[in-house]
Amino acid sequence: MTGTYLRYVALGDSQTEGMNDGDEVRGYRGWADRLAEQLTAAQPRLRYANLAVRGRVTGEVRAEQLPTALSLRPDLVTVLAGLNDLLRPRFDAIAVAGHLESMFEALTGAGARVVAFTLPDPGLLVPAARGLTRRAQDFNGRVREAARRHGVTVVDLSEYPICTDPRLWSADRLHLNTLGHTRLASAVAHALDLPDSDDLWTNPLDPQRKLSTWQRAGVELRWAVSCVGPWLLRRALGKSSGDGRTAKRPTLAPARRWPEPDSVL
Repeated sequence: MTGTYLRYVALGDSQTEGMNDGDEVRGYRGWADRLAEQLTAAQPRLRYANLAVRGRVTGEVRAEQLPTALSLRPDLVTVLAGLNDLLRPRFDAIAVAGHLESMFEALTGAGARVVAFTLPDPGLLVPAARGLTRRAQDFNGRVREAARRHGVTVVDLSEYPICTDPRLWSADRLHLNTLGHTRLASAVAHALDLPDSDDLWTNPLDPQRKLSTWQRAGVELRWAVSCVGPWLLRRALGKSSGDGRTAKRPTLAPARRWPEPDSVL
C-alpha cells in the first residue's frame, strides 16, 4: 500500500529520538529523521514532527505525545515504544499493549496511516536478559493483534536475525547505532512501499570472528560496569534519562538535511 504523506509525526522513546545516531553536541538524527528525509524525496511538501523523548514508557507516550500528535492532524504516524516498559520489574504486558492499542485507535480514527513495531528478543542481545524473552514474545503477540484490529502496519523486528546483530547496536545494547538506525529507516520505508525501497535491510552482515570465552567475559563485565550500573542507579533514585527533556521537533517543519557520511550499509 503506497500513499502520499504530507504530515508525518513520530512518537516514542529514545530509539525514535535518535540515540545514538549523532551526539548531544551535534544532535541526534535517528531512523525517524532518516525516514522523513526519504519521504521528502518523494513528496517535497512533507512536514515532520518528532515528539519522542528518551526514557518514556508507553503510558507516558500516550499521555504526553498522543494529544499533540492528534492536534497536528498527521496522515502518517510511527509509534515505537515498549522497551522501557519491558525492562521494568513490574512489566504488565496487558496494560502496555492497552496503551498502544488506544493510540492505534485514536490515530487511525483520525485518518492517519499508523506504523507500529515488535521488539527484537533482548535475550539474543544480552545473555543476562534471557529472562525477558518470554515477556518480549507476549508483548509482540499483543502488538500484532492490536495492529490487526485497527489496520496498523507492523514492522516485525522480532522476525529477522539482523535485528539482533550486535553490530547494529551501541555499546549499551539498548540503543541502535548509526548502522542500526539506517537499517530501521529502510525497514519502515519498505513497509510503506516507498519508491526505491526494498528488503535489503534484512540482509545479514558479513560473518564476524568469534570471541574467546575470556574475551566474551571481559565484554560482559565492561558492559555491566559502564551501562547496567548507571541504569540501576537511576532506577534506585527514581530518575529517568528523560527527566527535564522535551521533544526535539515538537512542531511540523521540513525535514532537516543531514550531511551524508560514507555509506553505512
